Amino acid sequence: MTQTVNELRNDIRQAVGRYERVESTAFTKEALAAICTAVNYDIDTHNLPSKPQMRAGILWKIGELDDDNPEQTSNAFRKPELKAIAAALHNKE
Repeated sequence: MTQTVNELRNDIRQAVGRYERVESTAFTKEALAAICTAVNYDIDTHNLPSKPQMRAGILWKIGELDDDNPEQTSNAFRKPELKAIAAALHNKE
């Protein structure tokens, strides 16, 4: 059975040590920062970059983008991107 977007987000949250959410919500900056750390995208955790910057960095580090240009990720992750992130995180375990 195919995972829903919410299930994929929660799978990713748990993979990086964050808490599951009952409601379907996009990632917070803190959750994105945790994912950045998990995929080895270096950020300043005291002054978090923008969400588009972190999304671009995550996708770049897992090989879904050619660079970390935030203009490519102005919206929340789409389902194929979430699948790729979840797969990358589970392959690291």
